[in-house]
Amino acid sequence: MARIERGMRTLFVAALVGLSATLPAWAFGVDDLMGLLGRARHGEARFTEQRFVKGLDGPLDATGVLHFTPPDKLERRTLTPRAESMRVDGNVMVLSRGGRTRTVTLDSMPELLGMVEALRGTLSGNAPQLQRYFRTQISGDAANWALQLEPLDKSLAEQLVRLRITGVQGEVRGVDMEFVGGDRSVMKIEPVK
Repeated sequence: MARIERGMRTLFVAALVGLSATLPAWAFGVDDLMGLLGRARHGEARFTEQRFVKGLDGPLDATGVLHFTPPDKLERRTLTPRAESMRVDGNVMVLSRGGRTRTVTLDSMPELLGMVEALRGTLSGNAPQLQRYFRTQISGDAANWALQLEPLDKSLAEQLVRLRITGVQGEVRGVDMEFVGGDRSVMKIEPVK
């Protein structure tokens, strides 16, 4: 009887091993990516951006610094071609350029709110926040991933066709925005260690 039980156990284990060898590997998904991104407590990075505007011969170049403190503080300071900044804290955004400052609430501008939430949701690893505004699609793996976001909100979709965020492990390395009408922004990001 003991030999039969041992034989059945061996057969069962062999069947499990055989079955697991035929199953596809687990796909890298939104939850996996959000888990990697959600580990960061705050971040600072340098950026270079090229904006391709319909009707202009070449791109408009900018450089600057990005700061993020989860869950909802985001700052973009452009250093060249001219100094300007955008700071978001919760629902309030402050824009500064040339000694002038303008304060707006994000919920008064749904298209802007959606773009800010795409960045904050990604940087904080908050899938529900992203999926409130966008259809999400992941490609790649943890070592080299891309997150494509397509707007769900009508007012946002009137401005933005898609947003593609790329990265390595838990770091965002690029943001590519395609706007309605053909304009495009390509940002490369280098985290400050």
